[in-house]
Amino acid sequence: MADYERYALGDFRLQSGDLLYDAVLAYETHGTLNRQGDNAVLLPSWYTGTHRSWRSIIGAGRALDPARYFIVAVNMFGNGVSSSPSNSVRQGGSGFPLVSLGDNVRGQHQLLTEHLRVRELALVAGWSMGAMQAWHWAAVYPQQVKAFLPVCGSARCWPLNFVFLEGVKAALLADPAFNQGNYTAPPRAGLAAFGRCYAGWAYSAAFFRDGLYQHLNFATLEDLLQDWERDHCQWDANDLLCMLHTWQQADIGRDPAFAGRFEEAMKGIRARSIVMPCDSDQYFTEEEAFKEFQLLKRALWRPIRSPYGHCAGAPGRFAAETAMIEQAMAELLRGEE
Repeated sequence: MADYERYALGDFRLQSGDLLYDAVLAYETHGTLNRQGDNAVLLPSWYTGTHRSWRSIIGAGRALDPARYFIVAVNMFGNGVSSSPSNSVRQGGSGFPLVSLGDNVRGQHQLLTEHLRVRELALVAGWSMGAMQAWHWAAVYPQQVKAFLPVCGSARCWPLNFVFLEGVKAALLADPAFNQGNYTAPPRAGLAAFGRCYAGWAYSAAFFRDGLYQHLNFATLEDLLQDWERDHCQWDANDLLCMLHTWQQADIGRDPAFAGRFEEAMKGIRARSIVMPCDSDQYFTEEEAFKEFQLLKRALWRPIRSPYGHCAGAPGRFAAETAMIEQAMAELLRGEE
């Protein structure tokens, strides 16, 4: 039995002009929407994440307390739960259309406003690609987002980030079994190479140099690398590439509302924010996060100081870093400037 709900968008027109046939967003809710429709918290998924990935920090007495808030954890297109190459009947595999970050956010807006009857979002919070969606929400729907929390994620895919993704993508595409997305069996060599290449970017130099992987129950570096291989071999290759394209093309300035005017999009954000990069993140860099932060009117700068790199921002993964994230959530939900 599915542990999520499904919302049918129908034949959904994408920003590219293509149609995503029989589009579905999968989501999970916690708590109850109040009569005013303004106690909702949106939690978008991230790359290789799902609605389940948020559960560890949702609960009584926590910042995300279902007794106070209506919490919606929604799956991105392409993650194997919402409409994806791996589960689409009419556009499966290599026939799945290219989906933008804006397409995801527009579909989520329809889910929230038309189906769940949410009038206003008290908070949109996300890590990594989830943070990218939070930025997009704040820019495109400024009147409906009161606060947003981007953790280790930017408002656009900066060049270094793009090149990093080109590397892991190339490792997957190099497997002849991939066959331009028309594989009959999983391209396991390519998926394993994808995971092994990714592992070096996910943490910091200090993490590897000081053997901090041992705190994660990996006795050796090779144990860690093999775990990343196994994890990515569980994913559908076309799903990974679908989300990767969405990531690489992310840029709120590209939304039709802004026609390429990135700074205008950023300066139009009204929501309160706490911007939380990690100082040792190797691809969502602190330097580029600060460039974006400087364009905001109502934001606090609060970087995470951690040796865990990009993974420092993963909700529930590291206790001290998660406590910082939950504190920021609590402040934004209380309305603190």
